[in-house]
Amino acid sequence: MKNRFLMLLLGFSFFGFSQDTLLVPMDSVYVDIPVVDSIEVTFTGNDIHNPNALLTFYEKMYQLEQSKSGKINIVHIGDSHIQADLFTAKIRTQFQKVYGNGGFGFTFPYSVAKTNNSAPIRYSASGNFQSFRNLYADANRPVGLSGFSMETTSKDFAIQLNVKDAQFYFTRLKVITPQNVNLFDVSVSNKSIVIERKVPKKITHKVKPGEVLGGIADKYNVSLKALKKANGLKSDMIRDGKVLTIPTKGTQSKTSTKTEYIPIELQPSAFSNDYISETPLDKIAIVPNQEIDDFALNGLVLENDNTGVIYHSIGVNGAKASDYNKFRLFNEQLPALNPDLVIISLGTNESFDKQSGDQYFAHLSQMIQGIKDKNPQACVLVMTSPPSVLHRKYKNTFIEKYAEFIEENAHVKNYAVWDLLQVFGGNKYIQRNAAKGYMARDKVHYSKAGYEKQGDLFFEAFLQSYELFKSTKQ
Repeated sequence: MKNRFLMLLLGFSFFGFSQDTLLVPMDSVYVDIPVVDSIEVTFTGNDIHNPNALLTFYEKMYQLEQSKSGKINIVHIGDSHIQADLFTAKIRTQFQKVYGNGGFGFTFPYSVAKTNNSAPIRYSASGNFQSFRNLYADANRPVGLSGFSMETTSKDFAIQLNVKDAQFYFTRLKVITPQNVNLFDVSVSNKSIVIERKVPKKITHKVKPGEVLGGIADKYNVSLKALKKANGLKSDMIRDGKVLTIPTKGTQSKTSTKTEYIPIELQPSAFSNDYISETPLDKIAIVPNQEIDDFALNGLVLENDNTGVIYHSIGVNGAKASDYNKFRLFNEQLPALNPDLVIISLGTNESFDKQSGDQYFAHLSQMIQGIKDKNPQACVLVMTSPPSVLHRKYKNTFIEKYAEFIEENAHVKNYAVWDLLQVFGGNKYIQRNAAKGYMARDKVHYSKAGYEKQGDLFFEAFLQSYELFKSTKQ
């Protein structure tokens, strides 16, 4: 009966797919394809559409180059393609190689929240935390800029940050919290304290052949009753080789080492609480402000004293535009990054929800408007979703529809477009991309090589568009 019910459910599921005109089977796409390095892959149409929407940003880039001072902030927001920080790491590297490294930018303790991120910022923590992400969190939770909230009511915790790549050592730290309340202190130093305490002395005895329980009790000058109680024995019978715990009133010294963090108070600014160091730092600890009872962390920002670009990456596995829109705190905290350009990469998860083009674009438009309302100085660029397979079997025509809506409305909504779907060959070239080793096995995500190729292509498109802008300045 159970098997019949399962088959019935599968039947309904298949029937539902077959009735959806946007779910088109793809031949053999879901079969793993051996990687063939010799496959030739060409990319066409690699340019930025409606570049006029970026003129303000290009002007800031130009002034940075001319004056050799200041910083440019780019904020890239998206889903799992972005949270992994492979695609964005490549773009960050390219921008900072050409225009200078202004710092790593936005970061979050993903590992403490039990999720993934490949950035060279490592975290560890003591204490107990609850984490919530925008997909599932109640709208009343303080989920903010990271798309996450990490919360605790404990006053005995430390979140340790360690930068593994020297190029991202930092002199300025921003801590982003709900309503910008100063919930934390920063520690740049600590000391180890050796604690010695008295504990009950532990004596054990291994039973030898011929020994009886009463004789062992007499040997250690304890009562038979106490010996049986200490070992949970119901009778006087014992077997050879058993290890007995001998009850004793004696004590012995035991030492333990505790790390004590020396806190430095953060200084409040308009959208964050900050710490500035005179020398570059590679590690700090975030510790509780002892005057606070409830703690929530939304993210950190690492900057240095250099002129250049800061490329902030914000991604949440499984996220959609509607998930970011759900939390006002996201838009309220975004000005902490002082964005000059905001890049949005969303759509893959909307396609798995089978949102129509109208539904997708309504949520995207709301997100863009929310960003511009709080950051009127920022330009916006929307990336279309990369080619993918839906449910490991179907051609993802949803993202094709989304790309059409994105292109058609770019001038009306005043944003630029980079059509990653088209540049990477569209859905018809999924097998080619997989055979080249650019795609992950699920044909939704990409390999490290695939994400890095996308990053290189985007930077090429940006350079081409920006250099054309600069040619008008001659």
